[in-house]
Amino acid sequence: MTVALKLHAERIEGTNAIARHGPDGVLVNGVQHTHSVVVPWAGLVTAWPVTRFDDLTADHFKTLAENAPELVIFGSGARLRFPSAGLLRPLIERHIGVETMDTAAACRTYNVLLSEGRTVVVALLFER
Repeated sequence: MTVALKLHAERIEGTNAIARHGPDGVLVNGVQHTHSVVVPWAGLVTAWPVTRFDDLTADHFKTLAENAPELVIFGSGARLRFPSAGLLRPLIERHIGVETMDTAAACRTYNVLLSEGRTVVVALLFER
């Protein structure tokens, strides 16, 4: 049985709020995303071309740094897994904070920071 959790209003004006999340994906601005996805505080929500934790590279995190957020939240999937420091180097070198948590916690934390007006990006891994 798939359970989706509704987090907040469908939309926080001018931002990319996550309205619902579950093991099969997230709903952002009325659009369901069922594969790994990058959700910035504003702008385009984009597919994140990674399907397995073990396939992550520094280039995956480099694309997150290009948004120039103050913080990146990495949702590592159904369970908490930490990427190596080498993978996070593109963020560290740009002095961008990074937090890792399971995907459900990442969605909740992202919305809280978004509601505070923070420039935050969440990268959510949905393994296939």
